Amino acid sequence: MNPFQLSSAPRTPAALILTLFTGLTPLAANADEAQIAVAANFTAPMKAIIASFEEDTDHTVKASYGSTGKLYAQIKNGAPFEALLAADQKRPKLLEEEDKLGVPGTRFTYAIGTLVLWSADADKVEDGPALLKSGDFNKLSIANPKLAPYGEASIETLEALDLKDTIEPKFVMGENIAQTYQFVDTGNADIGFVALSQVMEGGKIIKGSGWVVPSEMHAPIRQDALILESGKDNPAVTELFSYLKGEKAKAIIHDFGYETD
Repeated sequence: MNPFQLSSAPRTPAALILTLFTGLTPLAANADEAQIAVAANFTAPMKAIIASFEEDTDHTVKASYGSTGKLYAQIKNGAPFEALLAADQKRPKLLEEEDKLGVPGTRFTYAIGTLVLWSADADKVEDGPALLKSGDFNKLSIANPKLAPYGEASIETLEALDLKDTIEPKFVMGENIAQTYQFVDTGNADIGFVALSQVMEGGKIIKGSGWVVPSEMHAPIRQDALILESGKDNPAVTELFSYLKGEKAKAIIHDFGYETD
């Protein structure tokens, strides 16, 4: 056969080839990616929610975790986030109403946080108030109250116990709740006020010992989410917010010690 002669074998019609290839990826064409900012206390449940969301949809989510105060500052300075899941209500409200960076009507409370006095030592925390009053600990780790709502709640709890001034010299302050947890987990502080979600899974504390702070000892830690203007036309963002309100996401949220409305 002439090496330059075309084969006489039957040829697949071009239209069929196109159909075969396009049929392989009809969903990928509709996939989008969401860039979101998430409060550090919500790291573990958000990772689980993202995994579930990505399995149930064709979208992907890239999340950055940090203190609500820092994330708020980054958004105001032009960080390319499309949504914020804060640890408070104040910053999302500011972004929506004053900064005009949020999409009106998209703000909602996705979780209500719980504060816990925690130690990596399984025998350390039996009676939280009694331990705090005794002073039988080297350091108390708290999140920076200027940046982290859980830090504000920690201060309010100590004030309710009339112990803030007494214990303040023993403070080890974390930039966010994740760093606060690390100080205790590594032994740099005997005890610390952390988010229950950081030490709970499946409805129970899985490591160390803790005292769950009664909700009446501090202002409610209502955590609001907001779609930002840059994400209003992104289907991945709007579908993620709908997913957060659904039963699958709520089940995960509850497993990590949060309440929902």
